[in-house]
Amino acid sequence: MHAPVLVLKDSLKRESGTKVHHANIQASKAVADIIRTTLGPRSMLKMLLDASGGIVVTNDGNSILRELDIAHPAAKSMIELSRTQDEEVGDGTTSVIVLAGEMLHVAEAFIEKNYHPTVICRAYNKALEDALAVLDKIAMDIDVKDRTAMLGLVKSCIGTKFTSQFGDLIADLAIDATAIVGVDLGQGLREVDIKKYIKVEKVPGGQLEDSRVLKGVMFNKDVIAPGKMRRKIVNPRIILLDCPLEYKKGENQTNAELVKEEDWGVLLKMEEEYIENICAQIIKFKPDLVITEKGLSDLACHYLSKAGISAIRRLRKTDNNRIAKACGAVIVNRPDELQESDVGTGAGLFEVKKIGDEFFAFIVDCKDPKACTVLLRGASKDLLNEVERNLQDAMSVARNIIKNPKLVPGGGATELTVSSTLKQKSSSVEGIEKWPYEAAAIAFEAIPRTLAQNCGVNVIRTMTALQGKHANGENAWTGIDGNTGEITDMKERKIWDVYNVKSQTFKTAIEASCMLLRIDDIVSGIKKKQAPGAGPSKPQIETEADADNEQMIPE
Repeated sequence: MHAPVLVLKDSLKRESGTKVHHANIQASKAVADIIRTTLGPRSMLKMLLDASGGIVVTNDGNSILRELDIAHPAAKSMIELSRTQDEEVGDGTTSVIVLAGEMLHVAEAFIEKNYHPTVICRAYNKALEDALAVLDKIAMDIDVKDRTAMLGLVKSCIGTKFTSQFGDLIADLAIDATAIVGVDLGQGLREVDIKKYIKVEKVPGGQLEDSRVLKGVMFNKDVIAPGKMRRKIVNPRIILLDCPLEYKKGENQTNAELVKEEDWGVLLKMEEEYIENICAQIIKFKPDLVITEKGLSDLACHYLSKAGISAIRRLRKTDNNRIAKACGAVIVNRPDELQESDVGTGAGLFEVKKIGDEFFAFIVDCKDPKACTVLLRGASKDLLNEVERNLQDAMSVARNIIKNPKLVPGGGATELTVSSTLKQKSSSVEGIEKWPYEAAAIAFEAIPRTLAQNCGVNVIRTMTALQGKHANGENAWTGIDGNTGEITDMKERKIWDVYNVKSQTFKTAIEASCMLLRIDDIVSGIKKKQAPGAGPSKPQIETEADADNEQMIPE
């Protein structure tokens, strides 16, 4: 009597596992299909309505998926992939989703044949190791100092983006900006911190061609007293503060008991003396410009302007850090701790300019700046936002090359080489893992296939011709030119990818598909809403008698 119950429960479990696999794979494929059309230079743009009702027009995989509101957990984890890719290497956000979707798609056939997911994952991991070995073999080194090679590489990486129509502009900006903020770590390594030390300032108006990289920083502030303080200073001495130049107010309620009438005057005098004292300590160093992150009272403003010092207050901390990096100043927390070495003398010019209807302060022409601002001009906000997204990608590409100066072919050539090598190797894989291994090899062809689809050429003919060329192993650099759809040598057309981006794409896609395949049950932790007035529901306890009433599931 007991045995059938166990058998029944077991078959129920397996059914749920397979169902969940199907649901996960379908959800992942749906996400991949959304952004499949945005791969390559001839790709479509997507128009998105964001939460605040604004519109975003882009073909950047990560930006599109970020705006999606999806409830399915598997689809959510797919969206996480493109975010990981964006944070890690900044490029390849679309490819990673397309590849992961394809990996899961080819695994579906094996799940139906009752292959265990662990077997498939083992084969996939083996395929990943071999794919990375192929990447190492076909990668070629590049000289970071060679500007034309760098320009060509950055251009080919952002050639798939909307701004590729503006020629070298974005690539130039990206290379200049990353060259400025690069820091040598020794042993030939360079660290480039894009987030902290490169600020992108978008100012609507003007033409896109007016965009430039400033050898210094700019921020949206004016001096406190425009009439009294200078708005243009050549070779300024700059002091950066992180403290208020005003009298400290009491924390919450402060009582001061005054006995005589004159005491009130004494109290005010003490406040004034305190501020005068602070200003005297600053004026002692003869600065031309004082910038503080906190407030600055009218009285302090008076003392500083009398001494011919320009002052700016309430600046963002991040901006202050950038100014410190650009002009060589040290941010000081207490005015009485000021030293001569804290004064920044590296800037060549401080100037306040009016752009549009706002004032911007420029601290530029710095001697050896380690921070910079990219000033973007353009017709509309939407255009500027898209240009900024593309610029971020371009700077990430430049950073990746500086970190690891290796190239692999673009245009789907890398994936085809990996695919043909894995197909040949699959014959030497022993046991049941051979088939999923071969399927993984075929899955890599999704990238060139999608490129061909987006160019509008005959996909089957193009793919057959490409597979034929790669099967002979004659040239690993044969791929698709994304603009025309022709089969050409990527070296001649200068269509390249960065090694870091490719290896990260492969790793992320395969590891994520393995993770999703391993999920055999989704349990919701969200409580269902009860009808008002209903008491807490009792858990249902299944007895042996109930088990007989359950319907058997046919094999």
